[in-house]
Amino acid sequence: MRRFEELAWSSTPRGEISLRRRVEPTLKVEVYEVKLGDEFLMSSLFTVAEVELARLGLAEAKGDQLDVVVGGLGLGCTARAALEDPRVRSMVVVDAMAEVIDWHERELLPESADLVRDPRTRLLHDDFFALAASEAGFDPDAPGRTFDAVLLDIDHTPHHLLHPDHAPFYSEDGLRRLTAHLRPGGVFALWSDDPPDEQFCGLLERVFDHVDALVVAFANFLTGGQSSNTIYVAR
Repeated sequence: MRRFEELAWSSTPRGEISLRRRVEPTLKVEVYEVKLGDEFLMSSLFTVAEVELARLGLAEAKGDQLDVVVGGLGLGCTARAALEDPRVRSMVVVDAMAEVIDWHERELLPESADLVRDPRTRLLHDDFFALAASEAGFDPDAPGRTFDAVLLDIDHTPHHLLHPDHAPFYSEDGLRRLTAHLRPGGVFALWSDDPPDEQFCGLLERVFDHVDALVVAFANFLTGGQSSNTIYVAR
């Protein structure tokens, strides 16, 4: 096995994006990483919170036939975790980068096949934030369709954004537009790299009836201690 391999590379309007595979010498495991320009977006070494985004979000969803939207495909961790819930009958995964969708369709990641071959999955190349703000919503074949849960992992935090165009979503008006795509009792869950933010919790509480900011801790072998992310769950 090669110690380092670039599996895919593309130039995009937002910079060069690449998928890399390497062997982590300390743990002696295969690691998959995504870089956008000089910035590391994600690593398969740290996926606990991405999985918990799906688990915690869907735990609040009611019913036994769930239709789900996942904003941000990435390495596919949140989407695959959502499919583990037997109540999920359909899932639309929205990603603005065709290159990322292509990685999974070409099955460049170890578990891509489980995701793309599942008949419940639809990978949609589009702008999640534009769809959230539109009346048509997240299903181009069924404008106005509503969902039981929206799980979002695109920006680093509600304040540290990958692109300034995302900012209107993280406002009272933006979140209210999102609720138009949720069924009564529907759930919005959001991953954040920062500790719980009281200001953002207050914003969510102006739009949703019930809000939790849940800290997900995980071992970080790089520091020898623990790291944590936050999962906001609003219903």
